[in-house]
Amino acid sequence: MSHSHIDVRYVANLARLELSDEEVATFQPQLEAILQHVAALAQLDVTGIEPTAHPAPVFDRMRADIAHESLSQAAVLQNAPDQAQGQIRVPKVVIDA
Repeated sequence: MSHSHIDVRYVANLARLELSDEEVATFQPQLEAILQHVAALAQLDVTGIEPTAHPAPVFDRMRADIAHESLSQAAVLQNAPDQAQGQIRVPKVVIDA
């Protein structure tokens, strides 16, 4: 991933940003450094490493008595204060204009 020159104005235009000449001069080396870092990461050997969505384990914050049960639609509707046609009914919250 060799980039001799990154067109910062083109990238800014894609993001719908207007940049001054000073901002382009500031962001040019920063964008090139980011792409160099990505290129270095792409060269790492990750064979045998399982992909993850989070760098640390994520734990559910559920009550102990339902932590291992899957909540089916019937279970959710059973606990709903009001229901109709297999759906939870809620009060209207839109204010008339």
